Amino acid sequence: MKETFSCRCCGHCCHGTSTVSLTPREIERIAAHLSLTVETIRSRYLVQKGIRTEMKVVDGHCIFFGEDGLCAIHPVKPFPCRQWPLHPSILDDRQAWEAIRTDCPGFDQDATYEDACKLVRNTRHGY
Repeated sequence: MKETFSCRCCGHCCHGTSTVSLTPREIERIAAHLSLTVETIRSRYLVQKGIRTEMKVVDGHCIFFGEDGLCAIHPVKPFPCRQWPLHPSILDDRQAWEAIRTDCPGFDQDATYEDACKLVRNTRHGY
C-alpha cells in the first residue's frame, strides 16, 4: 500500500510572506518551550496583523525556521503547522488539493484526490 504523504522535513512550508495565526495558548507553549516570557516571545518573535498574531518572517521564512532546515519549536509548533499540508480545504476543493500537492514534495506523485481526502479525514490533529 502506498503512502499518500510523508513529510520530507524540507521546510518548504515554512517559507513565504506570512505565517500562521497563533492562539494565546500556542504563544504560551512556545514561551515555555524556549524558557522565555510571553512578553519576550511577543516582542522578539511575533507580529500583530490586525487581530491576528503571527510569527515573524525573516529572510522569506518563519522566524523559527532553523539554520539546520528544521523547525526550532517543533515539539510545540502551532496547530496549523502540525496540520499542513493536510488542510481541510482539500476536502471541499479539488483545485486546493492540486495547489497544495504542487507546492509540497511530501505527497506521493501517484496520490489521487480521493487518497488525499481520505488522509485529511483521518488526520484531524496533525501528523
